[in-house]
Amino acid sequence: MSQATIIQGRRIGPVELEQIKRLLATHPDWSRRRLSIEVATQWEWRNPAGQLKDMAARSLLLKLEERGWIGLPPRQHKPSSRMRVRSEVALAAPGQPITQPLATLLPLVITEVSTPSGAAQRPLFEVLLRQHHYLGYRGWVGQNMQYLVGDVQARPLACVLFGAAAWQCADRDRHIGWQIPVQAQNLHLIANNTRFLIVPWARVPHLASSVLSQVARRISGDWQAKYGHPIYLLETFVQCDRFEGTAYQAANWVRVGQTKGRTRQDQPDGTWHQAAIKDVYLYPLHRHFRQYLQGHTTQSNTTHDLQAPPNSILHPSDSTLTPSSPGADT
Repeated sequence: MSQATIIQGRRIGPVELEQIKRLLATHPDWSRRRLSIEVATQWEWRNPAGQLKDMAARSLLLKLEERGWIGLPPRQHKPSSRMRVRSEVALAAPGQPITQPLATLLPLVITEVSTPSGAAQRPLFEVLLRQHHYLGYRGWVGQNMQYLVGDVQARPLACVLFGAAAWQCADRDRHIGWQIPVQAQNLHLIANNTRFLIVPWARVPHLASSVLSQVARRISGDWQAKYGHPIYLLETFVQCDRFEGTAYQAANWVRVGQTKGRTRQDQPDGTWHQAAIKDVYLYPLHRHFRQYLQGHTTQSNTTHDLQAPPNSILHPSDSTLTPSSPGADT
């Protein structure tokens, strides 16, 4: 490695790479988890709430290994047993078709399952995404929110996952009016809707936009409570050769452009990987989101001034987010 590059939001150059290699050589018996904790500790890599970002460090180590720059110790945990697979199938088994009007399912029950209070429902959230979302699910690294949505009878209806914003997106950054130094400083104030699933057996008009709107009303407060800072803008990327994005449009998300088919795996030498073209949708959570993201306004530590998202625009074409419906998932 001769030049520095940005990986997992950090500048990694020869000095940082040598530091990691020294840890690996000095402690060959350490697990990947122990290594990631040590890297995060030595670099003082923490989120605004002061929590150690060891999962982000672990993701960084994996990416360095993928590029052939380091060799990590073998994984210490074996893959899931057949018993666990059977239990997952039982958890995510299709329920009875749900086709009644949305009004009969209200109020929707939204549970954030990544925190201890919602941990009991996390296995169901993970299995539903793993078995029914076209991108699957292998766990998440870094800051995230995981919402399991059920109806008034506690039947699961939807899964909504938010994670860190994309490092670069020209149309998004242009819409915000971002300059590169400010972008790097304030990227954590955007959340990316990386997975959105309505269970395949639920065929309820307007359900998708209702879920999006209700989650949008609470996510900044949830992020503040968990990570110590609010969120001012939501983003998502809809694969346009597969979906039309009608659910996001019905929930008042704004399409601001398209990606160029590039990925985070692009190399400094110009080598790049072709990816699917995706429509870029944004949803502001604050009337002054640009000022906050551009650094012209001090971040609010409360949610009282967050703009309440407008009511969903319920179109007849509103997708129910099943694999057979255009605009279903991101």
